[in-house]
Amino acid sequence: MDQTFDAIVIGAGQAGPSLAGRLTGAGWKVAFVERKLFGGTCVNVGCTPTKAMVASAYAARSVQRAQEYGLPQQTLGKIDLAQVKKRKDGIVAASRNGLESWLGSMNGCTVFRGTAKFIAPGTVQVNDDILHASKVFLNVGARPSVPKMPGVGEVPYLTSTTILDLDTLPEHLIVVGGSYVGLEFAQIFRRFGSEVTVIERASRLVTHEDDDVSAEVKKILEAEGIRIESGAECIGLAMQDGRPAVHMDCSEGKRQVVGSHLLLALGRSPNTDDLGLDAIGIVPDKHGFVPVNDRLETSAPGVWALGDCNGRGAFTHTSYNDFEIVAANILDNEPRKVSDRIQVHGLFIDPPLGQVGMTEREVRETGKPALMGIRPMTKVGRAVEKGESRGFMKVLVDAESKQILGASILGTGGDEAVHCILTAMYAKQPYTLLTHSMHIHPTVSELIPTVFGELKPLEESATS
Repeated sequence: MDQTFDAIVIGAGQAGPSLAGRLTGAGWKVAFVERKLFGGTCVNVGCTPTKAMVASAYAARSVQRAQEYGLPQQTLGKIDLAQVKKRKDGIVAASRNGLESWLGSMNGCTVFRGTAKFIAPGTVQVNDDILHASKVFLNVGARPSVPKMPGVGEVPYLTSTTILDLDTLPEHLIVVGGSYVGLEFAQIFRRFGSEVTVIERASRLVTHEDDDVSAEVKKILEAEGIRIESGAECIGLAMQDGRPAVHMDCSEGKRQVVGSHLLLALGRSPNTDDLGLDAIGIVPDKHGFVPVNDRLETSAPGVWALGDCNGRGAFTHTSYNDFEIVAANILDNEPRKVSDRIQVHGLFIDPPLGQVGMTEREVRETGKPALMGIRPMTKVGRAVEKGESRGFMKVLVDAESKQILGASILGTGGDEAVHCILTAMYAKQPYTLLTHSMHIHPTVSELIPTVFGELKPLEESATS
């Protein structure tokens, strides 16, 4: 059946549903296409389920640490992963069902279930339906990558999606990939009672962060009994006595780990390969991402790409901001741009990392005069009182303009506290705005003015 709309929105991740809401609210007739689960990565296999499991793991760790808080020693017992899964699945279902219900009842929005494919400019096929619109918005997300490596087709493995289906606890989980996703799962399952080994090709974990952040993250994880194997330059997979084995050295008989379960946490690939982009003249980049300009417009007239598929951010918050940028330009006559936003992200191990703006390494590479302040969490009263004093705060400032360049807060509450720095950066205020601010005591945030008050020239500090 041929049908004509004002717009077609493909994908129910973070940007799509909100955009449909704004467009229909403006009187547009919208076709909304989703082939699988409403809510996309975040709701179904990303933020929502993993943070639910992080919370369960935190509770398990708290029981294990009872004696540290002056309480009777507790025995945690064996974790029933099926019950953890049941809680997690309930939270996910509530979020997904609410979103699906909202879209289904949205005036002016027609929902189509199936895979969308361009067959001509402004024309998309979904099953037997042919949809026409002058404007098409791609929000198709991404999936876990499984790169080619020796033995990958011979060994059973989990991804960040399929590991969420486990209902029995792994005896020994091997995590290949020492970055954000892999480290979250490593800590979760270690706290549940699994033996855990993390294997990373690079010389250190979370390589996008500064060396000191990476080193502290390693200390945090090793203190909980997680084995870290970095510098694994030649990773290969094999079966040994019916169990997955990971080789970390090209030399015969060298470093290897044998476990019960294997998780490949090696990045994500955009879901653009079956969109029929060639029919509208869009050429993805070498990784499969759809190139966009500062307003998220593609090279094809009337086509925008939002969220993980455009390569301009791989986070829920960047996806939602993509929606805000597109809606502002199209509906509000407000010229918002991707380049206006300040980079910010988190690592949700416990304690978490909140990172905003430039890293110390990036600041040093500019060669411009800069100031830096560092305060260990052992000197943050709230962290000490909570018994969670691992980590540190680090802030960076332009020595001439006094503008804040970036910050890393690795410690309890760091993922929340970093936002007051982010707000000051968006306001383009000098760091003295914070040194002259009064914050609530006792909090983690109250030490942010303090660390900005302890700035020293960057060249006097050790290189990260």
